[in-house]
Amino acid sequence: MALVVKVGGKALTANLNGILDDVAAHAESASLVLVHGGGGVVSEYSRKLGVEPRFIYSPSGVRSRYTSLEELRVYVMVMAGLINKEVVSGLWRRGVPAVGVSGADGATLKARRKRRLIAVDSRGRKVVVEGGYTGKVVKVNEGFLKLLINAGYVAVVSPLAIDDDGTLLNVDGDQAAYAVAKALRAEKLVFLTDVEGLTVGGEVVRELTVRGIDEVLPKVGPGMNRKLIEARDALRSGVREVVIASGVRGEPLTSALKGSGTVIRGW
Repeated sequence: MALVVKVGGKALTANLNGILDDVAAHAESASLVLVHGGGGVVSEYSRKLGVEPRFIYSPSGVRSRYTSLEELRVYVMVMAGLINKEVVSGLWRRGVPAVGVSGADGATLKARRKRRLIAVDSRGRKVVVEGGYTGKVVKVNEGFLKLLINAGYVAVVSPLAIDDDGTLLNVDGDQAAYAVAKALRAEKLVFLTDVEGLTVGGEVVRELTVRGIDEVLPKVGPGMNRKLIEARDALRSGVREVVIASGVRGEPLTSALKGSGTVIRGW
């Protein structure tokens, strides 16, 4: 059974060496796919190149990057290039065979381009905006990922996809991780973030069932709400357990697998 780990960009920036050390410790005992984020680094380089990042909110409160063609070019450069190869090279330095792919390589992630987006403006009104170069993952080339895993590699996936026309698209990293976990029938999906886990009323929720997700969704903010949505879908698709835990502590993956953070199960 595969283990899918999604590492958020903030956690990577704050604790890259600690995360890679711990991933290396688990690489031999698990069929591991690592999906990374890095939106903050994309925004940093966008501004350096004169492209101001833009974000929109859906009516349900989910925050997304609006991806123009100019932003897409920066996104590809940073996600599929800088961040992905930094993670891959770091694993090789630790003796871990790793292959870095974007979702476009081998058509690992196929997506449907969003032609129109429903967003909420600053006054709380619903508005329709053009979709830009943003997509929703609809298919995973699990055969390609299994080929890498079975050959002994850790697959490091950046959240980039292509549509049926071969157009590059930005896809959400949490959604990409869910799609990969579903396709591989992963036993566990771990989200390593910059917080301790799901927090409600100032307290970390240590355990949650899939039925309880809808109850807490209105109580959490952007970022965490998307993780809960993907966790719910993952559990309903057959993933046995989802963990949302800190990636900025010592041995973050080991701690998450031992039950730190928030453990969500289907029962």
